[in-house]
Amino acid sequence: MKKQGKTKRVIFGIREDECIWMKAGVVNFKLCHNAFDCTTCSFDRAMQKALSQGKKTTSWRDEMMRKPHSERACRYMMSGDVPVKYCSNAYDCSTCEFDQLMQAYHETIAGHEVKKSEIRGFTVADDYYYHPGHSWLRYEHGGLIRIGIDDFSHRLLGFISEIRLPEVGTKVKENTRGWLIRRDEKIAPFLMPVEGIVVARNHRVMQSPSLVKDDPYEEGWLIMLEPIRKLNAQGSLFYGEEAKNFFREEANKLDAMVQEVYGGMSLAATGGEVINDIYGNLKRIGWDTLVKKFLLRTEE
Repeated sequence: MKKQGKTKRVIFGIREDECIWMKAGVVNFKLCHNAFDCTTCSFDRAMQKALSQGKKTTSWRDEMMRKPHSERACRYMMSGDVPVKYCSNAYDCSTCEFDQLMQAYHETIAGHEVKKSEIRGFTVADDYYYHPGHSWLRYEHGGLIRIGIDDFSHRLLGFISEIRLPEVGTKVKENTRGWLIRRDEKIAPFLMPVEGIVVARNHRVMQSPSLVKDDPYEEGWLIMLEPIRKLNAQGSLFYGEEAKNFFREEANKLDAMVQEVYGGMSLAATGGEVINDIYGNLKRIGWDTLVKKFLLRTEE
């Protein structure tokens, strides 16, 4: 019997977090924490072993194939990597051309080193677009856009206890509040950098917010969007040298605030590296002041 009172997230008619063994009706409750990659899943291996030993259970593949085609979502649709894709290969991922294509793509991305620069002690990923509210954007396969927060913003907020992301399927507008980052009782809303429809969320950062600090430009991404318009560095976004100049200006603004409140104190710690927890070390400036000035851009 399924648990009552739990809000289910739905993508194109499928529930977002449920393990495929649960979707098929073989088990009552199991959430997926492996991006629907059954080939590397310990739970799937255990269930397959039970099948091979003749224990009383059925395969999720058999159960899924009994469903109408419109309910046979590809695992890349379940994980949010693609907006719409239904299985036409009886869930035999090992012989699926589309699965092999996606695997090759992810291996290429994983093997691609993101070039970075240091600007006034802050790390900037080259060839990314940046929004004035300190989020970054980059193009992905199929014209989708991946979004995260930059090194400046995670250092500004310091410790992150929770990340709240918009639901898959939500249509979001540029320069409206898109997601929230919480530090204990403190809340920091971020502006949505572009208009589009949310097609994927990074569940790993919702479960482990420290990923944003550890790897803000790759594993710590937040959401994927189907954009309404093409990215435009001439509009509200910065790219290339303009992005580096933007970080220099932001560092200067922050330095000026530190000087005003703390006198001769420097933004950088010993050795010239910017402190990781700016708010935690400079609380007299105030959380709301930092959020409004640098993230919501309401105190220019």
